[in-house]
Amino acid sequence: MEAFAVNLLNGCSWGMLLFLIAVGLTTVFGVLGVLNFAHGSFFMLGAYGSMQIMHLFNSFWLGLLVGPALIALLGMALEMGLLRRVYGRDVSYQLLLTFALLLVLDDAVRIIWGPAYHVVEAPPLLAGSFAFFTHSYPVYRLFLVAAGPLLGLCLWAFFRFTHWGKIIRAAAMDRDMAEGVGIRVPLLFTLVFGLGTWLAAVGGALAAPHQSVGPSMGERVIIESFIVVVVGGLGSFPGAFVGALILGLIESFGTVFAGRAQMALPYILLAVVLLLRPRGLFGREA
Repeated sequence: MEAFAVNLLNGCSWGMLLFLIAVGLTTVFGVLGVLNFAHGSFFMLGAYGSMQIMHLFNSFWLGLLVGPALIALLGMALEMGLLRRVYGRDVSYQLLLTFALLLVLDDAVRIIWGPAYHVVEAPPLLAGSFAFFTHSYPVYRLFLVAAGPLLGLCLWAFFRFTHWGKIIRAAAMDRDMAEGVGIRVPLLFTLVFGLGTWLAAVGGALAAPHQSVGPSMGERVIIESFIVVVVGGLGSFPGAFVGALILGLIESFGTVFAGRAQMALPYILLAVVLLLRPRGLFGREA
């Protein structure tokens, strides 16, 4: 039972990080209709940017606050300068452009910070371990387990009850009608892309004490994030949460029961969902 509980917490902690990344990806797709391959790079930049601020000011919390905000501004600038030019074109242009951004941003990280991996310590408040019967469990991972649903609840309340959230939902359902009633859709798209970028960067900042910070950390997470949004349903907020939790638990328990075959389990899950429910678990029928 203790081993089961430990693996359950491990799956939930990684699942909550995946949720933060996937919900940004699915929000951008739901409103802008863009599948952003560079989303994993924003996750990586969030980790590096927060790490840099932590080192400069010796404050994890300042890095968590400022780092993702700076990356969000970068994302908004890229949306205005590049992505906005391909909205009316075939989706292949968007995929090629965002993949090119991924390559550019990954190389930029290697130039600025080098190819080495970095270790970020958890803040003193969240350092140490929690006594768990005969085991000890890192307090920081317990923080991640709690922080994911809390942030998800805040995002749900924002989209559901706030003025801006209702505008975003309206534009996602019918952007032509939104323009017709006076909503500045280009500005809204920029803000939504910035929100998606911020969520990915927050995930990276929170992941920094959870794993090593390196130039390839965005590659794995973008693949898993796409699996999450496809399994949960493209554009679905609840789907991103459930899909991330399922994938996190599969990876955690798969490591114990499936050994090296665990690497194939997310792709098997993806194939099964696509065969049985192509629109995802929470995807709406056309």
